[in-house]
Amino acid sequence: MNAPHNRLLHPPEPRWPAAVALVALGGLHMALPKELAVGPSWLLPTVVVLLLIPTIVTLRLNRHRLNRLFGFLSLGVVTGAELWSLSLLVLSLPKHTLTPGHLLKAAAALWITNVLVFALWYWRLDAGGPHQRETRDHHHGGAFLFPQLGMEGQEAWKPHFIDYLFLSFNHSTALSPTDTAILSRWAKGLIMLQASISLTTIALLAARAVNIL
Repeated sequence: MNAPHNRLLHPPEPRWPAAVALVALGGLHMALPKELAVGPSWLLPTVVVLLLIPTIVTLRLNRHRLNRLFGFLSLGVVTGAELWSLSLLVLSLPKHTLTPGHLLKAAAALWITNVLVFALWYWRLDAGGPHQRETRDHHHGGAFLFPQLGMEGQEAWKPHFIDYLFLSFNHSTALSPTDTAILSRWAKGLIMLQASISLTTIALLAARAVNIL
């Protein structure tokens, strides 16, 4: 039974969008050329599903600490796979081992992966995570200052996964803050890492395209 200070003050946030994002990451890994995949193409999707099952079960049982642990473990796995595949992509360019078609496919898959991975990190970390946000009467102590938080009549507004996905997409495209201010140091660090990965993917693809032309 939850402690009184963990009592939900708002309806639980739907978690299925985050689960779909994790499954999509497994699918994107399968779309990578075999030269960039971590192990067999089926390995990462299998690991993601195996970790997703206890994540869902612990949520249903209100075992929030275990749920958070499995959530971070899943994120660690997909983040490690993304960085490994990106490193293999960088190393493959001088060797010209990838055809132009495979290079474009890999860059697109890794760019989308970058958006989803960091959206999940922001969603998991901001203001203590989704469960902690649900136990507060209003959103406070967050790393991101969403525009709605400064609007009159929006005192009960709380960010959901789609808000963090939108934030992540903006930072992967604009490579800079957009409509949401970044308040905490850890968030600034993750934003810089995300923008660096996005910029690297785009720059490598552009450089290879110039050589092809």
